[in-house]
Amino acid sequence: MSMQFNPPSLIGATNATVNAGPNPFMDRLTAARAAGPIMAYEYKALKPKKQLKEIVKVLKPEKKTFLKIPYSFKYNYKDRCVICGTQKFWTADDTRRPPLPLHKVRKGYPMRGTYCEKHAAIHMQYEMLEQQILAEEHGLSFSAYIPSARSLNPVNLVKSGPITQLKQEDINSLTSLGWTVEPPVSENSSKEEQLYALMIQNTAMSAKIKSLLTEGVKIETQEGGE
Repeated sequence: MSMQFNPPSLIGATNATVNAGPNPFMDRLTAARAAGPIMAYEYKALKPKKQLKEIVKVLKPEKKTFLKIPYSFKYNYKDRCVICGTQKFWTADDTRRPPLPLHKVRKGYPMRGTYCEKHAAIHMQYEMLEQQILAEEHGLSFSAYIPSARSLNPVNLVKSGPITQLKQEDINSLTSLGWTVEPPVSENSSKEEQLYALMIQNTAMSAKIKSLLTEGVKIETQEGGE
């Protein structure tokens, strides 16, 4: 049984262009630009710079044609994907929200449309590829990003919980704001542990004093009378 991906609304799209499964009659570029579920784009080239040119072609906005002559943009409407025409409304607090599309992808003027979830993931893959090329040029290490529905889930992106450990920089920052941070006191603590706790407090108080002196706070001293 074949499953069809039905986007909310498309402009000028047919069932063949929104087929969720692989279409043997569709080339790599057309399949990547068509509407569909979130998936990673598989590069044909091996070198990163050639891969960059390849993925830029995928992200170029779709144009209208007249006698095979391209003109204007086909899906340059608000809340429409500029590539496939899928209707997508992004909220301001959505962590998956892509940037405004540019008419030349890497440069150009911003468009009125947006990216759908599929092409937003491909655009994030394009940004990671740019970072990878930049890291390789400067001799830095970089881990590649592979988009998936799970990685773009807001529940998985936002991880929060109680803080159980503080670094010295965190303690200094809280102390400079007026907080008093004291390590837990135990009756069975050794002298080394007590000394370590006092050293942490002393470092935090020194940072607080330094911040006050930096702000120009002066201490008035009174000389003793005869």
